[in-house]
Amino acid sequence: MRRVRFSVAMSLDGFIAGPNGESDWIVIDPDIDFGALFGQFDTLVMGRKTYEAAKKMGGGGSMPGMKAIVFSRSLSQADCPDATVSNDPKKLLTKMKRESGKDIWLFGGGELFHSLLSIGLVDTVEIALIPVLLGKGLPLLPAPVFGRKLELTKHQLYPKTGTVLLEYKVH
Repeated sequence: MRRVRFSVAMSLDGFIAGPNGESDWIVIDPDIDFGALFGQFDTLVMGRKTYEAAKKMGGGGSMPGMKAIVFSRSLSQADCPDATVSNDPKKLLTKMKRESGKDIWLFGGGELFHSLLSIGLVDTVEIALIPVLLGKGLPLLPAPVFGRKLELTKHQLYPKTGTVLLEYKVH
């Protein structure tokens, strides 16, 4: 069965983006094999805000080798020519998890993470803990926070940058 994996970089004080959505604080460790990481996914899901931020930076919903899905109640398919738009993540992701394929990457967006976690659709939380303190920004999990048990399944230290990868299974 395919998994929905929230894989994200986070500051030591719990933010996944700076106060204006910036990500320039994220260090890229030369020992992390991003090709191997990206090769584990064939689908990228994101919310409207993440999609629009990617468009502003000259990108969009697509990533090489991955199908892109944008969950939004306000965007239409015409707004996202490089992605599939859906307003029903529960129905679509439940169906996709049963289909064959690689894992599904929940990309960016603490709000979408919060929504999908609350309906039981997130299988793993994978955090690249970056040794920086931002002080404010977009939190990993926006309020209201609710309890969810996690089990540590993997951890790895990257000494060159001080980045720590943490992987948890969601119960």
